[in-house]
Amino acid sequence: MTTSLIPKLTAGDVHVIEKTSPFEGHFRVNRYRLKHRLYEGGWTAEMNREVFERGHVAAVLLYDPKLDRVVLIEQFRPGANAALASEWFSDDASPWLVECVAGIIEKGEDPADVARREAIEEAGCKITDVLPICHYLASPGATSESVFVFCGRTDASNADGIHGLSEEGENIRVFSLAASEAFDLLEQGQILTPWTIIALQWLRANHSSVRNGWQAMDAP
Repeated sequence: MTTSLIPKLTAGDVHVIEKTSPFEGHFRVNRYRLKHRLYEGGWTAEMNREVFERGHVAAVLLYDPKLDRVVLIEQFRPGANAALASEWFSDDASPWLVECVAGIIEKGEDPADVARREAIEEAGCKITDVLPICHYLASPGATSESVFVFCGRTDASNADGIHGLSEEGENIRVFSLAASEAFDLLEQGQILTPWTIIALQWLRANHSSVRNGWQAMDAP
């Protein structure tokens, strides 16, 4: 079969035979018995796959066009702590990661509204304008999580201190730095979370247009 004749496969070409939840704690793991259509026709054999279900996320890179500064946060990540035990990281690697603000989207919430809420909770910053960057699947071989990424306009002049909800175990350091310094961190490999990498790459590529566009909104 030539490539041009291969049909587009969709969710309707997956047959879920059984779905169970063998683990549910802070997050949930679902086990699927399923099969799916083959490109060349017919179906796969029945297979078992576990999927990590942690919900969907809104992430926002906070940017002050007047000061040309980016607001980032730093916090402990248990997944990073486990990953750093492997041979692929240096002995001085830290599970405290530099990131942009992000939070889980609850049922019925709008992703942009979540970005605004999390900016206040995690960084003490109010967002006045939001630009959508992208929506991507975090790790589709293992988890159902997807991430909406935004750039949010804010005032970075007082962005500092310790923030987060203590009842959720959050202890978040907030800081701002020149956009050029944030881009340097990206180049040096100091940013390890994908939503932050994507957001900083996007801002670097669109830096002038974003800054000039938002500054023009304040012109008399």
